[in-house]
Amino acid sequence: MMTQIVKNIDWVGYVDWNVRDFHSFDTFRGATYNSYLIRDTKTALIDAVKAPYAGRLLQSITEKTALDKVDYVVCNHAEPDHAGGLGEVLAALPNAVLLCNKKCLEFLAGYFDTSRWKTQVITPDDKIPLGQFSLQFVNTPMVHWPESMFTYIPEEQILFSMDAFGQHLATSERFDDQYDLSYIMQEAKTYYANIVTPYSKQVQRTLESAAALPLKVIAPSHGLIWRKNPGSIVEAYKDWSGGKYLPKVLIVYDSMWNSTEILAQAVLGGAVSESEKIDVQLMHVRKTPATRIAAEMLDAAAVAFGTATLNMQMMPQLSGVLTYLRGLKFSPKSAFAFGSYGWAQSGVNLLEQWIEETGWTKTADSLAVQLRPKPQDIARAKEAGKALARAALERTQH
Repeated sequence: MMTQIVKNIDWVGYVDWNVRDFHSFDTFRGATYNSYLIRDTKTALIDAVKAPYAGRLLQSITEKTALDKVDYVVCNHAEPDHAGGLGEVLAALPNAVLLCNKKCLEFLAGYFDTSRWKTQVITPDDKIPLGQFSLQFVNTPMVHWPESMFTYIPEEQILFSMDAFGQHLATSERFDDQYDLSYIMQEAKTYYANIVTPYSKQVQRTLESAAALPLKVIAPSHGLIWRKNPGSIVEAYKDWSGGKYLPKVLIVYDSMWNSTEILAQAVLGGAVSESEKIDVQLMHVRKTPATRIAAEMLDAAAVAFGTATLNMQMMPQLSGVLTYLRGLKFSPKSAFAFGSYGWAQSGVNLLEQWIEETGWTKTADSLAVQLRPKPQDIARAKEAGKALARAALERTQH
């Protein structure tokens, strides 16, 4: 495995091949916890790893240098997937001083007894000389925690970007030019949609601050290192944080006795027939992970939500997905609610209420069908699909 970014700057993190759930994020391609070792007149470690893998990190460090040679440990982010192993790591590095901002140290004190740690609170005005290299810092509050920051090596134009620009992707390769770029970008998009979307305004401010930094390499805390395509991921973040729409219609639904399924298929048919320029996707919530639904939702222009009524509520799995989507605060979509019921249409009413409360724009009145859809119901669903396609095209033209 190639770990060298440039001479004397190496990846020393851990590849977690088997993780499949990351606080409800579906990591079907695994994950990495990236740490970086900088060897110079002084030696610095950028970030730790998840607690169970601290020993592996220390072993990787010893393959490059003696543990008592490490002078600094930088903590860009206090979340346990990066800082969970920090206590064990600092205990094994007798001469290391922890570098972090004030808010980060406050957060770390909530996880550890930091009273015996050697610490130095840094600010964006500070510059830590290592010898040939130096460390500079960019505070990035709420991208995606209040204490988040970037670390930058101006001499090599390397940005250690914390969670920004990352992906959950386990691979034996370490760099973007060693792997299929389309997969990397898909995983980066999935990561953004499920983790970063609620903080898009803060991302835009951070991108403005980072624009002043010349970048040859972006080294995130998860996934592959951007050494060939750093510009591509920066541009993608501009699109995602700006709420750029694609001509895409999603049909997200759950069915009980196939009646809502029939309507969903009719909405699909109507949207597909309206325009060849539209990407239409049918997503049954009990057969499609919420992680993927969110990834596709990021740049979708229009969405249909469908549900059967169960116990005077919408179907429970769809309700859970909607709760998840509400928290992610996607850019407003064009939307339509549909579904079936036995003796009370409350499920569809709740869907329509969700659309209104979220601030999305209805393309048509909701369609609630008692028991089995009749030909006129199917015709209405098809027309609703066409209206969604037209709305998607209109959003993408602005």
